[in-house]
Amino acid sequence: MIRSAVTISLVEEAQGGPFVFWHDLGEACKKAQDLGFDAVELFPPAPDAVEPARLRMLLNDHGLSLAAVGTGAGWVKRRLTLTQPEVASRIKARDYIREIIDFAGQFHAPAIIGSMQGKSGDGVEHPTARGYLADALELLGEHAKQYNVPLIYEPLNRYETNLSTTLESGSKLLRSLSTCNVVLLADLFHMNIEEVDIADSLRSAGSHVGHVHFVDSNRRAAGFGHIDFAPIAQALHEINYNGYASAEALPLPDSDLAAVQTIHAFRRWFRAGGSPTS
Repeated sequence: MIRSAVTISLVEEAQGGPFVFWHDLGEACKKAQDLGFDAVELFPPAPDAVEPARLRMLLNDHGLSLAAVGTGAGWVKRRLTLTQPEVASRIKARDYIREIIDFAGQFHAPAIIGSMQGKSGDGVEHPTARGYLADALELLGEHAKQYNVPLIYEPLNRYETNLSTTLESGSKLLRSLSTCNVVLLADLFHMNIEEVDIADSLRSAGSHVGHVHFVDSNRRAAGFGHIDFAPIAQALHEINYNGYASAEALPLPDSDLAAVQTIHAFRRWFRAGGSPTS
C-alpha cells in the first residue's frame, strides 16, 4: 500500500525551499494528523538537533510514522558533499550522513542522500566523482543495513548535479555496487525536467524505486502544476511500489493549503493496495 507523507524542515538556512511545513515540529505533526497523513519526512539542521524521545512522543501522540530523514543540511549549512576533492571533506560528509542514518534508524526510517552527493568539476573529473559517490553509497548502504532500512539515493536535475540525473543513470549506479541496500528516490519534479516519460522511467527502474517525492512540475503541491498523474499512479502500481508518496513541495500559496492539496491529490490517485483510482 502506498502511504502518504508530508515534509517538515527545521533548517533555517533552507527557508523558501520545497518543504511544506517549517520550524514548528509539534504543530506540523498535529496538522499532518488532522489532515490524515500517514507519516512525516523530516529535514533536521543536524543529526542531534531533534531529541529522539521528543520525536517519538510526537509521532506516537499523533499516530504518525517517520517516512525518511533528509541529509541536505550537510550541504546547506556545512557545505559538505561526498564528491569534494579534499579527502577530509569527503570523510566529514560521510560521517555526517552516517549520524543521520543512526538517528533515523531509531525510528526504522531511512536517510536520503540528495544534494550531499555533489557533482563533478572544480578539480574532480566526472569518473572520479562517480567513483567517490559509489564508494560512499557502498559504505553508507551497508551501515544502514543494521537498522533493517535501505539508504535512499536521489537523482537530481541537471541544474543541481551532473552525476545521476535520471532513474536509468541512478539504476546503473546501484547495479555497480556490491551492496543491495541502496534504493532510488523518484522525485517527480526532477523527473519532469529530465525524463522522456516519467511512467516509463518508473517501470524501467522497477524495484530500485524505494521512495517517491509526490510533487508537481513547478515544485508546488500535486495538482498545482501540469503533471499528468494517472500514468504515474499506474506505473507505480505495476512495479508493486508500496513505499511513501511524500510531499517535498513548496509551501504555496501557504503551508496549510499545500498540505490540503497534497492529501486531496494523494487520495485521488492512490488507494489501498497502491492501485490508481479516478
